[in-house]
Amino acid sequence: MTVLIATDLDRTLVYSRAALGLTSAPLPELTCVERRDGDQVGFLTSVAARQLAVLAERAVLVPVTTRLPEQLARITLPGPPPRFAVAANGGVLLDSGVPDQSWQRRVSAAVAGSISLSDVISYVRQRCDPAWTLRVREAGGLFCYVVLAEGGAPAGFVAEAADWAASRGWSLSAQGRKLYWMPEGLTKAAAVREVADRAGAELVLAAGDSLLDRDLLCLADRGIFPAHGELFDTGWSAPGVQRTDAAGVLAGQEIVAWFAARLAEFGRRAAPAVTAIS
Repeated sequence: MTVLIATDLDRTLVYSRAALGLTSAPLPELTCVERRDGDQVGFLTSVAARQLAVLAERAVLVPVTTRLPEQLARITLPGPPPRFAVAANGGVLLDSGVPDQSWQRRVSAAVAGSISLSDVISYVRQRCDPAWTLRVREAGGLFCYVVLAEGGAPAGFVAEAADWAASRGWSLSAQGRKLYWMPEGLTKAAAVREVADRAGAELVLAAGDSLLDRDLLCLADRGIFPAHGELFDTGWSAPGVQRTDAAGVLAGQEIVAWFAARLAEFGRRAAPAVTAIS
């Protein structure tokens, strides 16, 4: 009986110091799962880390992220290394750390109907004023994003840019100080569906915090999102999807506990009935 756990990473499972959201004592013990240039930059609570290590032994744990593969490689989750991972918002399917070439051909076909990435980047560079934009980045030839200055974009810009993107087969997601432009054919759900088929999964559980995670949560048999982020802020809901009570890194801990509880429920349902012999 195979259970697949597909989880977004940043601000769902893994938290930077700025995103921890810890406001009162006692503060939980943290476990570092990401280092950059020698610095500790990504954390789970130690309770979540221990429980996640157990889950990774009992289920197919699949990290699912907008990060590029080289950015994902900075994260080392507790437990055995996951065989499968989904990077670049579904644009890259990693099998034992190696990009699956057949999947990348399928992705190219799926995004062929949208306007080109170069056209989107031209729009972004024209419309994102350097006064409030720190960086514009192209990501793996698949999508682009901008890093905003502390004050963020001016009022109305995100809605205007989202309308522009939607009319051209793209979507816009605002995640903290980053804005992501994605072609509509590039989805986490499609890649996770492929992994579920390969793994023979009978139950799919999922977690995510942003609008880019909606398709993933709707694909799953059961889903959960934290009490922060785009999905929470926009009041999003869907059948079979719930939200945490906690926010910040404690939401990550709650999500891992929720995965463990659903896995235990599935194990009880799947266990064969025992007939007493008199």
